[in-house]
Amino acid sequence: MGSFLEHINFPADLRKLLPEELPQLAQEMRDFIIDIIAVKEGHLGASLGVVELTIALHYVFKTPIDKLIWDVGHQAYGHKILTGRKDSFETNRKLNGLSGFPSRTESVYDDFGTGHSSTAISAILGMAIASKLKGETERNHIAVVGDASIASGMAFEGLNHAGVTDANLLIVLNDNAIGIDPSVGALKKYLTNVKKGTAKDENIFECLNFEYSGPIDGHNVEDLITELQRLKSVAGPKLLHIITTKGKGLKKAEENQVVYHAPGKFNKKTGELQGISEATLPPKYQDVFGHTLVDLAQKNVNIVGITPAMPTGSSLKYMMQEIPERAFDVGIAEQHAVTLAAGMVTEGLIPFCNIYSTFLQRAYDQVIHDVAIQNLAVIFCLDRAGIVGQDGATHHGVFDIAFLRCIPNLIIFAPMNEIELRNIMYTAQLGLNQPIAIRYPRGRGVTRNWKVPFGKIDIGVVQEVKKGKKIAILSIGHIGNRIIDLIPALDAPNDVGHYNMRFVKPLDKSQLIKIFDQYKYIITIEDGCKAGGFGSAILEFANQAGYTNPIKVLGIDDQFMEHGTIEELHKLAGIDAESIKIHINKIINAYQ
Repeated sequence: MGSFLEHINFPADLRKLLPEELPQLAQEMRDFIIDIIAVKEGHLGASLGVVELTIALHYVFKTPIDKLIWDVGHQAYGHKILTGRKDSFETNRKLNGLSGFPSRTESVYDDFGTGHSSTAISAILGMAIASKLKGETERNHIAVVGDASIASGMAFEGLNHAGVTDANLLIVLNDNAIGIDPSVGALKKYLTNVKKGTAKDENIFECLNFEYSGPIDGHNVEDLITELQRLKSVAGPKLLHIITTKGKGLKKAEENQVVYHAPGKFNKKTGELQGISEATLPPKYQDVFGHTLVDLAQKNVNIVGITPAMPTGSSLKYMMQEIPERAFDVGIAEQHAVTLAAGMVTEGLIPFCNIYSTFLQRAYDQVIHDVAIQNLAVIFCLDRAGIVGQDGATHHGVFDIAFLRCIPNLIIFAPMNEIELRNIMYTAQLGLNQPIAIRYPRGRGVTRNWKVPFGKIDIGVVQEVKKGKKIAILSIGHIGNRIIDLIPALDAPNDVGHYNMRFVKPLDKSQLIKIFDQYKYIITIEDGCKAGGFGSAILEFANQAGYTNPIKVLGIDDQFMEHGTIEELHKLAGIDAESIKIHINKIINAYQ
């Protein structure tokens, strides 16, 4: 029997197959995804879990005329393969290659860009309403949403609105009981009871005026096609509940769904991971956070930990294992996580609220309204701050300094290494009487022996790393290690001083006065956006203090950085070691 997949480039080719031929196509697609992701890396488990659904949707609906949105987008690899990107799929998540998520600039079949959770229902409803207003009443509108995502507040807002419209709308609830980590909350328990047939109350989606169908086997492509064709003729909002297995088709991925969400390189036949030994490497910043939080919480009974659905990625999992009664995974609910933390502070608890930098964007009002205005001492730990690499524009944590710096009462700290992260966490729980945001990057630090005795950090105090004569480099965060390494290779190392600023807010103004008085030229460097960022804060200080020293700001320009390795993207932004060295040498030679 020949291959079906090699003859399919677009959904129109798919629709030429007979229904009984589609199971073989599903197997070929799984093999294709496994073969490439085993070597090139990427999000594996989610896409393996929706192969049959992907085929059925493009088989039944006339995409791209009919509109299809994949919530979050981790599961969209099969969709890309069937919509003209099979031959370029090896470039997935690579610089100048395919995005790891749906992207409107990449294909007409990607009706809406995704990456963050729970946006699809609102977006597809907007499209459905627009189609109705334009008289395009025959067009179908489909959103695929996971059981973890549908528990988020924005998803409920979309459902609530859709239920009072007559929009031609189909929500496919892909229920596999897991997002990146296992799903949590009361809705998860309800969906579990629905699957078992033991739900006692009226169907929640029918209460919201959706025609509910299911649950059905999401791996039976013929049953999926039959039900989708039936629902296609039903007017108004509809919800199809399907049951799938994340990682379907690769035994290891089915057995360990958290690890195989994005496993890195693995043996495509056995599924065994092929990662390098970590024994001799510095720790990941997330693990320094996780272990330090356990150390502190074991001594301070008022400490609690909070994460919105990222216990593994944030390493709050360690506290959940050791002190589960004081560690809370609240699901994909950043707004709730922040205000939950605020409420805890009012009763004397000390919450460490760990949220990826990019996801804190989703809770901006809560940071201002519920935390900062009331000056509640929430400790925000912002993981994945700065460029994060191959997840691309939706996930880079480059805006947090800019959007937090303008908020009164808020301290902003960026550790240069693991020991500083550990010590600022220790300092924060001693009692700051105001909120603090601690931002740190994805990946590993620089210090293997980081478990040293805790030391208190003085708020707003700069660390002088190296004295100089003419040029002062002011760095913030982990990128300061790059400066330490490159200074000896400069044309005139003795001319260059280096200051680890540590605090974006409050600035150490007394030390800045000394720096501006001593040095002719100032360079700031940050792994974040220049507009409104750390460099902007230094420019504002100089302006207010009346200094006219030339200031060079290095950071991310006013653009969305796409996907690629962190090293590649830093080079594009001009903040890799070689680019920084060129910048500094030009200034050195200009002042000789």
